[in-house]
Amino acid sequence: MSIASKTSETLNDLIKINNDRIEGYEKAIKELDTEDTDLQSLFREFCSQSEGLKRELEQNVMELGEETADGSTASGSIYRAWMDVKAAFSGDTRKAVLQSCEFGEDAAQKAYRMAEEEPDIAPNTKILISKQKLDLKSSHDRVKTLRDSME
Repeated sequence: MSIASKTSETLNDLIKINNDRIEGYEKAIKELDTEDTDLQSLFREFCSQSEGLKRELEQNVMELGEETADGSTASGSIYRAWMDVKAAFSGDTRKAVLQSCEFGEDAAQKAYRMAEEEPDIAPNTKILISKQKLDLKSSHDRVKTLRDSME
């Protein structure tokens, strides 16, 4: 497989992860109580963040002359289903949603870490992946801090 093909495959995986993240946060917004406006606003911010990251990734795939990915990953579907079950059985929806979101952020960090470690991708792509991973780490830490404050 050529470097361009491997690079576009890796970028498409990250596009799907960002699609999962958007869908997960949209689901989280729906799970929250109406008075949780602070989290609703934060989660909308995270959706916008992933939309921007996704556009960057798509642009890089198109520059390689490849097709961009649609949809989400299988793990994303599992994550959203897990969120449904967790929220249904929890007495504290806010905490359950934050726990689910942290789980999703952990999955995104893992995907980006794996992409960073991919040996057969273009060096400039690794720089983009590292930058995006750092952006997402900041969001992860915000969710974790909020979740920890619920303890």
